[in-house]
Amino acid sequence: MLTIQQLKLPVSHTENELEKKIIKTLKIKKEELCSWSIRKQSLDARKKPDLFFVYTIDAEVKKESTVLKRVDHKIVMSTKRVPYTYLHTDNRDRLQRPVVVGSGPAGLFCAYYLARAGLSPLVIERGDDVDSRMKKVQSFWDGKALDTESNVQFGEGGAGTFSDGKLNTLVKDPAGRNLEVLRLFVECGAPDEILYVQKPHLGTDLLVTIVKNLRKKIEALGGEIRFRSALTGIHTEKGQLTGIEINHREQLSVSTLVLAVGHSARDTFSLLEKSGFSMQAKAFAVGLRIEHPQTLINQYQYGCREHETLGAAAYKLTHKAAGGRGVYSFCMCPGGYVVNASSEEGMLAVNGMSYQDRASKNANSAMIVTVTPDDYGNTGPLSGVEFQRGLERAAWRLGGGRIPLQLFGDFKENRKSTGLGQVTPCLKGDWSFANLRELLPAGISSALQEGITYFDRMIPGFSRDDAILTGVESRTSSPVRIERNAEMESSIRGVYPCGEGAGYAGGITSAAMDGLKIGEVIVKKVINFC
Repeated sequence: MLTIQQLKLPVSHTENELEKKIIKTLKIKKEELCSWSIRKQSLDARKKPDLFFVYTIDAEVKKESTVLKRVDHKIVMSTKRVPYTYLHTDNRDRLQRPVVVGSGPAGLFCAYYLARAGLSPLVIERGDDVDSRMKKVQSFWDGKALDTESNVQFGEGGAGTFSDGKLNTLVKDPAGRNLEVLRLFVECGAPDEILYVQKPHLGTDLLVTIVKNLRKKIEALGGEIRFRSALTGIHTEKGQLTGIEINHREQLSVSTLVLAVGHSARDTFSLLEKSGFSMQAKAFAVGLRIEHPQTLINQYQYGCREHETLGAAAYKLTHKAAGGRGVYSFCMCPGGYVVNASSEEGMLAVNGMSYQDRASKNANSAMIVTVTPDDYGNTGPLSGVEFQRGLERAAWRLGGGRIPLQLFGDFKENRKSTGLGQVTPCLKGDWSFANLRELLPAGISSALQEGITYFDRMIPGFSRDDAILTGVESRTSSPVRIERNAEMESSIRGVYPCGEGAGYAGGITSAAMDGLKIGEVIVKKVINFC
């Protein structure tokens, strides 16, 4: 196979024009090109409004060695993709079936691997199946009571279901797990383009279908998924897992347990601490959501207010504030919504969400500042959890149970907002005007003001006075790391911390990849044992 790099065409090009470019670059005739596919597509906007796609292409040709002799070796080379492989064991009767706690990306992909290996995993999920969960969440946004077991944080698909559904990752991937995650998403209903676009995303509406299809695959392979089934107890003997308790009443003998619990499983973290697991508080980030008109971001990225081919534009911003704190955008949602993402009574947290079409009139992003155990008092492994809870209680009080909202101009002046400007909020859930300076520690508020003001240099209008702020953004990542050794086991043998909640991932793709990794380790152990 030949790989061609740096093929550039205007974004309005046709498939036929791309194929002609491939043929010309390889210096071959059309009939010599057997097949081709896009490995990567990125956007070159350096000369906006003239925009270009830049491609990396994989091509199969006749007489590859002959073609290689006459092409430009700076952009054309011979390559070979190594496919991701699954292990399998016929010795499943020698082991109690593994149990996976949580049905977010980490749990589902781990369960899929174990099911393909023939180990018939059981997945227990504290929340509802994704269809019932969607109804519960919408009911909550409409003003009904919060279901603390099934909400934006908990339920089939995990917290990532109610997000922009970004699939980019910075994790190094020599084993090919990243591509396998994307391939499986496509197999479950995602568009083929996620395999190659620079910043793929799915959107909440599409994720619902994908999650259901992945569950069906696991079940077809012999796995079982039980909803409204919370982990409430862990039994050990001499440092070895022996069993678990479900819903405070059912006892189950278990020798292999995967903890893919998600970053908001605070009661589970408390259970683990009491059960003797080695854990530590870790750094995470907190801040506010900011909303702008999507046309403002499009103008910055594309040089025009609307672009039919490219859709809603994204951004990524960072700044080091005078006090030394880093301020940066996180979970940016083009054409998205700010959502009430609460999971505990008397507390309020927000997140960002987009549908697949990214068609809302606003762009939103978290504006966040990193906090470390030194900032919130390193009094134990759950000190970060208590810091988050303190912020969320304050947010709930500040908004009277509704999302507290403030214009950036009022945030600078330390006063409660009393009306909107030209930007109107795109929110899921009730909101009320507030002074968000009363919510955050002074150092974080000052860093946010400085960062947002600085970002106006890159995106003119970013610090406009009527930009909308909401809070609190407190669930950016897990505040806890459940320690695991080189064999991926926790301090309790037989238990495998996995994914974002355990402190080993940061988003849908990296969590899913960690799920595959844990699946590999467990199956190898079974094979070696047998």
